[in-house]
Amino acid sequence: MIWHLIAAIFAALAAAGIALVLRAASGKRLPRWIIPVFAGLGMLGYQIHYEYSWFSHKQAQLPESATVVDVERGAAFWRPWTLVFPMNTAFSVVDRNSMAVREVNGERVVEYIRYRFEKQHVDLVTHQAWLMRCESRETLPLVGEERRPRFDAMRAIDEGDALYRAVCRQES
Repeated sequence: MIWHLIAAIFAALAAAGIALVLRAASGKRLPRWIIPVFAGLGMLGYQIHYEYSWFSHKQAQLPESATVVDVERGAAFWRPWTLVFPMNTAFSVVDRNSMAVREVNGERVVEYIRYRFEKQHVDLVTHQAWLMRCESRETLPLVGEERRPRFDAMRAIDEGDALYRAVCRQES
C-alpha cells in the first residue's frame, strides 16, 4: 500500500512537471492553476491504471499450474469510469498440482482447492477445499479440518464451465 502511495505521488510530480514545462513553453500565458490540476490528473491516472492492471498483475504472479476459473467484475459510483468499463474486483483459481483424483463407486472424483483473490485496500486471499464428481458435474465444498462434505451446498455446473474444464479435462 505504501508503494502505491509513493507511486501516486511520483505520478503527480511528473504530471505537475509537464504542466510547468507547458506553462514555461507558452511564455507563462497558461494559468498557474494548471499545475495542481495536472498533478491531480496524474494521481487519478495512476490510480485508474493500477485498478485496471491489478488482475493481469496478479495473474502473472500465479504458477503455471494455476488456472483462472472465475472473474468477478464490479462498478462503483465514486469511480464513474467503472460504470462504462467495469473493472475486475475478484477472481478464483484452481491449482492442478493440488488436485487429488480418486475412484469412488466406479466414478472419478476430484478433490481440489479453490483460491479466491479479492481486490481490497489490502489484497484478500481465501481458499476452500472442494470435491467434484466429473461424470455428473456436481461439486460441493469440504468443511473443517477433516474436510467433511457439505451436501446442502452441492451444485451442478455446465460442461462448458471453466471450473469443470480445469478440474476434469484430464479426467475425460
